[in-house]
Amino acid sequence: MPKDLAFTEAVVVTPPDQTPVQARAVAMLIEEVAARSRVDWRTSGAIPAPGIPVVLAGVGESAAALLDAAGAPAAAMPREVRAEGFTLTSMVTERGNMAAVTGADDRGLLFGVGRLLRTLRLGRWEVALPDGLQIATAPAYPLRGHQLGYRPKTNSYDGWSLAMWEQYIRDLIVFGANAVELVPPRTDDAPDSPHFPLPPLKMMAGMSQLLAGYGLDVWIWFPAMDRDYGSEPAIRRSVAEWSEVFAALPRVDAVFVPGGDPGHTPPRLLFALLEQQSHALKSYHPNAGMWVSPQGFDAAWMEQFIGILRAEEPAWLAGVVFGPQVRVSLPDFRRMVPDRYPIRRYPDITHCRECQYPPQDWDLAYALTEGREGINPRPVDQAHIFRKLAGDAIGFISYSEGCNDDVNKVVWSALGWEPDADVRTILQDYSRYFIGPDYGEVFAEGLLALERNWRGSLAANTGVDVTLRQFQVMEKAATPFQKRNWRLQQALYRAYYDAYLRARLCFEEELETRATDALRGAAAVGALRAMEQAEEILALTAVSPPAQDLRARVFELAEALFQSICMQLSVPRYAAIHFERGANLDSIDAPVNNRDWLLYRFQAIRSLPDEEARRQELNSIVNWSSAGPGGFYDQPGDPRQRPHLVVGPGLEEDPGCYESVRTGFADYIPTHRVAWCRHAETLYDTPLVMRYSRLDPAARWRLRFVFATDDPGNAGADPRDAISVFAGTGALLGGPMQKPVPTAPVELAIPPEVIVDGELEVRWTPAAGRGRNGRGCQIAEVWLTPHWRHGDAPGAG
Repeated sequence: MPKDLAFTEAVVVTPPDQTPVQARAVAMLIEEVAARSRVDWRTSGAIPAPGIPVVLAGVGESAAALLDAAGAPAAAMPREVRAEGFTLTSMVTERGNMAAVTGADDRGLLFGVGRLLRTLRLGRWEVALPDGLQIATAPAYPLRGHQLGYRPKTNSYDGWSLAMWEQYIRDLIVFGANAVELVPPRTDDAPDSPHFPLPPLKMMAGMSQLLAGYGLDVWIWFPAMDRDYGSEPAIRRSVAEWSEVFAALPRVDAVFVPGGDPGHTPPRLLFALLEQQSHALKSYHPNAGMWVSPQGFDAAWMEQFIGILRAEEPAWLAGVVFGPQVRVSLPDFRRMVPDRYPIRRYPDITHCRECQYPPQDWDLAYALTEGREGINPRPVDQAHIFRKLAGDAIGFISYSEGCNDDVNKVVWSALGWEPDADVRTILQDYSRYFIGPDYGEVFAEGLLALERNWRGSLAANTGVDVTLRQFQVMEKAATPFQKRNWRLQQALYRAYYDAYLRARLCFEEELETRATDALRGAAAVGALRAMEQAEEILALTAVSPPAQDLRARVFELAEALFQSICMQLSVPRYAAIHFERGANLDSIDAPVNNRDWLLYRFQAIRSLPDEEARRQELNSIVNWSSAGPGGFYDQPGDPRQRPHLVVGPGLEEDPGCYESVRTGFADYIPTHRVAWCRHAETLYDTPLVMRYSRLDPAARWRLRFVFATDDPGNAGADPRDAISVFAGTGALLGGPMQKPVPTAPVELAIPPEVIVDGELEVRWTPAAGRGRNGRGCQIAEVWLTPHWRHGDAPGAG
């Protein structure tokens, strides 16, 4: 292992002909070293006396001249000349310890400084660097960026000052990001936020100025918000509105207009609008390009979109974007789009449900509590998503709505530079640089453990408690300065939240089991008394809840995160805009068992006129998941309870789930079983398929199932959401049908002729050509139940 060279007393030597971006890169180096070590490096234009450590920083021939003057060996000379590339070396020379970072261009120096910062050992009053560094590298992808949207919808960004934005931009630079996407004042958000330190356009201009100072690309995500662009006056009004933004920003390199979410303009009208917007954009920023996506388009609009690209090849269009709600896979999209148009990815790295890339095998309890925008380090998942689809695009600007996805941003940034980089090494750099030199290994392992917390059954995952102990050790060892670090606070919040949730889930599942056992005693004690006993057991959730010390710590960390990074983890406490926007402190005690559904059913059962009817209803509750002798029951959204589901290629081969079944989630409704909040779903035209074998030919089979929905307010309202149920033989079993409101099981007879050699295939098939988010074919529970002729049931006679 190479020894460390001391650079505590180093002088940073730079050429005299620095550009403003080069000077900013050097300033970033000096200021970030000081912030992490308290060591103030000084700068000079001349090589200092022998014995003083030297850090040489420059570009091209000027850097080579400096190295030559310092007597550096040939190995230290610049070797990476590709755009944005750099050479980073460290050595002991006759004059003393020396490090050199030389860029192929301004950005090369900037990213070389970032790599140097990641590699330095920055302790309190101490700076060191491994001896013998010889790094020559350039990025694999030319576009590596993230959307940083200053708008009320975000879970933290709307409270950030320009100084906070600059620090975060620097943090992204250190890991290789070269672009940031801003959002305009008018989107589908509220026009104001109680957290805004500046008006939106003023902040947007300030961020553009910051990015220009570092030489980074400035993109704008600019949705076409008006309902109708079918007239020239409407287009002129829109051009005037957008031009006000273009004029206010000192730098704009590209504008991306999503076709939907928000947006609802047919492709022909959208292209006509964007052609004029492109001309306006270039009048303020001559080198800027206009990009567009077919987000949310149905099959007809997608055909029209591709048809325009192929037939007309509009010259004003710079490229197209692949992101959420594009109804074909990225490889298919690349084959459809003419080669002249580059494709940029727009990966959703910020959401955990109702999103482009949901976590694998996520427990329902997490979905009901930690929600759609939880703190979500998913380094292994994100690396797989990046690598599986990277070859069909020039790079990415991620979709982000807050700092909850900070780890994911760093993973994407680093892989955009070096796709084969080891994920654990990236996390070690992250941990050492952001938390402290002693945290490189332990914090990186903690982040990987947080991702494992989210895999599989939470009740069975004892690793969740191990993860908490790992972080408690780090928490105890942290200095007061480190305990104020928002990245440490985020990881601690997740570790405590996960462990508290697991304790509560195990407790509430046990209570439900005991309550169900009490209902089984209705024949002995009577239905009314059985329900009273069950209610007394279920009430223990509030009377003696578990792990209150963990819960209290979660609330303390939520307050710390609001103070450190303006993270809004609660609507009433921190003025978050909505509970879905990361405000999972408000749902920390949301039910994770069937308590509310049981109480709701008890209320109805008590009103029944006689004891026999009451007992029958209680029996249906106790035996809810029974499909009878010889029958089959599945919860297709739960990987542990879906033996008959045809999953498809799976997330390893199909991370966007264009051909695979994935698990989806719905909001909690007190009158619903919690099982209805988790479902199997397919996207767009892909059917959901279940297969059964060795069915008894003596039975008459019936199919019973529960449609689920993650959009209950619109269930049954749109004919495009209708679903038909077919047998594998092609026979229509039912439909087209809308999801029933309120949610209730649907039952269909299975004609004997569709069962062939004891095998049955059932296909839930959505209406063809669906657009928007593509979700809709969603099934929560399925029973295949035999009805027997007298004497034919298994065990009869």
